Amino acid sequence: MSSLPRTLGELRVGEYSESLFAKRTVKDELRANLIRKLKSGEPLFPGIVGFDDTVVPQVVNALLSRHNFILLGLRGQAKTRLVRQLTTLLDPWLPYVAGCEIRDNPYAPLCPACRELIAAKGDDTPIAWLSPEQRYIEKLATPDVTIADMIGDIDPIKAARGGHNISSELTVHYGLLPRAHRGIFAINELPDLAPRIQVSLFNIMQEGDIQIKGYPVRLPLDLLLVFTANPEDYTARGKIITPLKDRIGSEIRTHYPATLEHGIAITGSEAWLARETEETTGPAVRLPVYIAEIIEQVAFAARDDKRVDKRSGVSQRLPISVTENVVSNAERRTLANGEDLAVPRVLDIYAALPAITGKIELEYEGELKGADSVARELIRAAVAKVFNRYFEGINMQPVVQWFELGGSLKLAEDADSTGMTQQLNSIQGLMEKTRAVGLTANEPDAVRASAGEFILEGLHALRRIGRTAEQGFAATEVKRPAPEPEESPKARQRRQFN
Repeated sequence: MSSLPRTLGELRVGEYSESLFAKRTVKDELRANLIRKLKSGEPLFPGIVGFDDTVVPQVVNALLSRHNFILLGLRGQAKTRLVRQLTTLLDPWLPYVAGCEIRDNPYAPLCPACRELIAAKGDDTPIAWLSPEQRYIEKLATPDVTIADMIGDIDPIKAARGGHNISSELTVHYGLLPRAHRGIFAINELPDLAPRIQVSLFNIMQEGDIQIKGYPVRLPLDLLLVFTANPEDYTARGKIITPLKDRIGSEIRTHYPATLEHGIAITGSEAWLARETEETTGPAVRLPVYIAEIIEQVAFAARDDKRVDKRSGVSQRLPISVTENVVSNAERRTLANGEDLAVPRVLDIYAALPAITGKIELEYEGELKGADSVARELIRAAVAKVFNRYFEGINMQPVVQWFELGGSLKLAEDADSTGMTQQLNSIQGLMEKTRAVGLTANEPDAVRASAGEFILEGLHALRRIGRTAEQGFAATEVKRPAPEPEESPKARQRRQFN
């Protein structure tokens, strides 16, 4: 950055010449850099998983078309993260008139103060530089946002100090939109914005002017406007006014991960699993693949469950938070037992109920049952589905028969790995089945204990063995059919007569 031009004269003779940058807009810049990335095959949005064939092509089309666009989707669908990735398509540095509130283009200044400065100093006009991050401004829409916040307001003190007429542009205290000039302005939860504020937005987008306190102000801002919204919010809290919708070039729908693999990849990249820091060194963490699959399957099951509100959605933050809680519970047990390897078990997923119940909105039927009960049933269904994926076609009858012959096993949540492995070894044929999840004979006890417990939890989820608070895992109770009621004499006579 030290080698970049510092005056307008230096700027004119460098690579930022007037012929190239006088009329180049931010949308032109994004389009040019996008085309370069497409030609070279560079990744467009690093860290965004599952949108390659759906959302990303539509975003690319919008940018190539130089459209302002809106991302519509339920909570936790990476809308904001995708919008923030747009800064990777901006130039590394952008020149502006030093000290300008709206980061004016030195070759085509908007504000009168910059025009006067350039007229007075000419090639000696000082130049400053903006990084891509400085050119991105984000605002969460709330009903209390005002025109002054978004556009600006007349500043009487500025008018008095400068001796300006109150209607002069020099008296305006600029809001967020003008301060995002030559950059990207993102508004999250657009329907929450009051209709009169939305009117000011489409006036800026189309006509490039606005009225502040009754004074018309010409502001042909150079912006890419990007919005996000939950489609259900149109009726729940507010709506996007029709003229604004008409001026948004592209409407793009986001979605939750389509496959379990995509969900696991997102959760793995976002969850806090690398726990070691300079200040604290806890036990090493090893998250089994089947545990990660069960956690992700819980979110998939919740999205399909009729007791969970579909309009609210089930955020991808649910499996991320659950994974962190599961690892923490395994850490707590490992530290209490003086071990050095934390391997989560299915029991740890049940211990992470607080990370599930707070992230699902229930329908009436779910409310009657209770959030804890619904969450436990979701975990059980997820365990059953993942268990079938690993053990389909594998004969589990010897394990089931051990319980049917009177065996029972109560596994404490805080049991140490060695003791738990010894308990599991007592069940005929159980531990040899762990090869199906990729275990070898030399695995640590913590890993073997987790795999053995997964098999028992899977059999319980499929109702092949039972589990009670007193006995733990045991044989299922044989439900005998209820005896038929004895036929009354009148009914017998009626039957014989017919």
